Amino acid sequence: MGRVRAGVDIGKTHHHCVVIDAEGRHLLSRRVANDEPELLALIAAVLGLGHETTWAVDVTHGGAVLPLGLLANHGQPVF
Repeated sequence: MGRVRAGVDIGKTHHHCVVIDAEGRHLLSRRVANDEPELLALIAAVLGLGHETTWAVDVTHGGAVLPLGLLANHGQPVF
C-alpha cells in the first residue's frame, strides 16, 4: 500500500480534510466540527483507508490544538 496525504484546513469551529493518494486522486473529503467525537471519527475514517498517512495542517495554534492533540495521541505524523 502506498502513502497518502491528509491535508486539514483548520478553522475556529470547523475543519475540512482532504485525503489524496500519490497520483493525486481524492480518497476522502470531509468537513467536521472542532469536536472530539467528530475528529476521532475523521481520524478513524482516514486510517480506515488502509494506507500510511502523512498529515498536514495550515495552522498550529487556536482551533488546531484539539485535532493536533488527537493526531499525536494516535501516533500520526503531522507537518
